[in-house]
Amino acid sequence: MSGIDIDKLVRLDGKVAIVTGASSGLGARFARVLHAAGARVVMAARRRDRLETLAADLDGSVAIVCDVADAAQRDELVGAANDICGRIDILVNNAGTGQPMAAEDEPLEHFEHVMDVNVNAVFALCQLVGRGMIEQGHGSIVNVASILGLVASAPIKQASYTASKGAVVNLTRELAVQWARKGVRVNALAPGWFPSEMTTDMFEDEAAFAFLKRNAPMARGGQEGELDGALLFLAGDASSYVTGHTLTVDGGWTAR
Repeated sequence: MSGIDIDKLVRLDGKVAIVTGASSGLGARFARVLHAAGARVVMAARRRDRLETLAADLDGSVAIVCDVADAAQRDELVGAANDICGRIDILVNNAGTGQPMAAEDEPLEHFEHVMDVNVNAVFALCQLVGRGMIEQGHGSIVNVASILGLVASAPIKQASYTASKGAVVNLTRELAVQWARKGVRVNALAPGWFPSEMTTDMFEDEAAFAFLKRNAPMARGGQEGELDGALLFLAGDASSYVTGHTLTVDGGWTAR
């Protein structure tokens, strides 16, 4: 049918994207997907060797060592991205942390650290990047939340992680509404159970994996590539009238 430009919906040619937590797992995959769609990707993480290995595979990409919990390093990341690339069109707040433990035993210091990385850093980067997006009149922010920001994680005990991801979901709504008339869209991606460094036990422990298969409506965890379309949808023009939304990609887990 004439007049429909499918490439415009999914291509990101000429766009500049920051991806945090890009040294491994979902973050590395997100960087590859955005690069494949035509974006110039600024990849941030703490592990220099992994970042540089990934950057060598992605022509034109930029690797910047950054601990998102450190305010000075966040400033340096955003400043370097603007200096090198001229602007920022897309921000993917993917960096996160968490460690299962019973709530009654969790040290307050651990809870605070999880909130620093998973919430405070997300807000700070949204603010730093959002200011430039507001000035240029456009931008797309994708905050990586989790289905555990929508439901409890039982039988796994992780109060700080679920609290932090719930905060990301509602922070996304608030920023979306504040910035909607300024051309900046803010959405969240909520993955279900996907293989990553943080979910190793779920996929490698026989009893845990049996629990996953028994309780997931699709009887399996997510597979590599099954977040690609959701990321591209939220990052690009295909979702130009979508903001404040949390897109779950969980094989039906939260629909139970």
